[in-house]
Amino acid sequence: MKTLIEKYNSTSLIIRIIIGMVIGVILGLLFPGNPIIPIFGSLFVGALKAIAPILVFVLVISSLAHGNTGFDRRFGFVIFLYLFSTLLAGVVAVFASFVFPLTVKLKGSADISQAPSGVGEVLSNLLTSMVNNPVDSLAKANYVSILFWAVLLGIIFKTIAGDVTKRVISDISDAISKLIAWIISLAPFGIMGLMYESITESGISIFVDYGKLLLLLVGTMLVTSLVLNPILVFLVIRTNPYPLVIRCLRESGIMAFFMRSSAANIPVNMELCRKLGLDEDMYSVSIPLGSTINMDGAAVVITIMTMTAANTIGLKVDIPSAIILSLVATLAACGTSGIAGGSLLLIPMACSLFGIPQDTAMQMVGVGYIINVIQDSFETALNSSGDVLFTATAEYGHWRRIGKSLPTFLGGTTEVEMK
Repeated sequence: MKTLIEKYNSTSLIIRIIIGMVIGVILGLLFPGNPIIPIFGSLFVGALKAIAPILVFVLVISSLAHGNTGFDRRFGFVIFLYLFSTLLAGVVAVFASFVFPLTVKLKGSADISQAPSGVGEVLSNLLTSMVNNPVDSLAKANYVSILFWAVLLGIIFKTIAGDVTKRVISDISDAISKLIAWIISLAPFGIMGLMYESITESGISIFVDYGKLLLLLVGTMLVTSLVLNPILVFLVIRTNPYPLVIRCLRESGIMAFFMRSSAANIPVNMELCRKLGLDEDMYSVSIPLGSTINMDGAAVVITIMTMTAANTIGLKVDIPSAIILSLVATLAACGTSGIAGGSLLLIPMACSLFGIPQDTAMQMVGVGYIINVIQDSFETALNSSGDVLFTATAEYGHWRRIGKSLPTFLGGTTEVEMK
């Protein structure tokens, strides 16, 4: 038994995940409706969601308490990359909607009672959530509030805490990180359960009625991920960006695709940042913050769904107005993590810019829920992998400025963990 466990742990995690995916597909095709297999996926995602808020809270406090804030030029540049890439994703979605104009058959509607009425309300909710009860925020995974209180406590501990207290905080942080590593090592079983559930529940039926819309959404996200983002990375690190892009997609994007939760993927992203040799003081803050404000996929969804709604009712939208839509989508996307239903519930707000009837907007939300399994998977994969990509880009750009060699997989000489 011990030898089997050692062999399992020594095998590349990516290979184990691929094997888990294949087994999940086979089981889904041969034994649909089994109530036990999906439990593996639910347990895996549930465990990561449960531990992620505590990880972020303790890690940020520990980093700040030990004397390094991480809030230097690199951190500001990460924020810029998050927001700028989200804006560009919205612009790409606008032009994709003009090149491939789509209409859809609207049948039903959806409940959008929780949807905000404007960008001001979105941003107000985002800022207000900062000062929520910290215990309640930990329970509900409100990362804006978790970061706010963790930063304040970290600064205070840095000022007044003794060496013993700081050591205890550091030990707790290390223990939680170790626990995360144990959970991630079981990812193949979780992915197997998630893959089984997707195969048995969705199949290919969602491609029939709304296939073109889904292809436009996914295609735009792929262009953002494989063309737009690499260009941004290249402009900063001045070397072939694709080894970094592919690694982020492989080790973060695949996990996020199946978990469909940026919050659950935070521990995965932090572990990848560690492997990439990044500064823990920076990524312990930038990664959870990215799960809130780095929303390329959400900007794509909001923009394309709104443009499709306009096309469906025969409303002509000019390019300048559509560009304004992409800007609004960028601001709105920053608040999607705190709204039930995510980017879909922000569609009515964007539709209101063009006077699209509320009933039409509600029906578009309904269409979004029909294709949500695949749309949300790609959206989360793009968003979450981008958190690591831009954090690493800012860090490696800093290395380049100070004369430090880039990692070996980017053509430099610095050794980083390649597993």
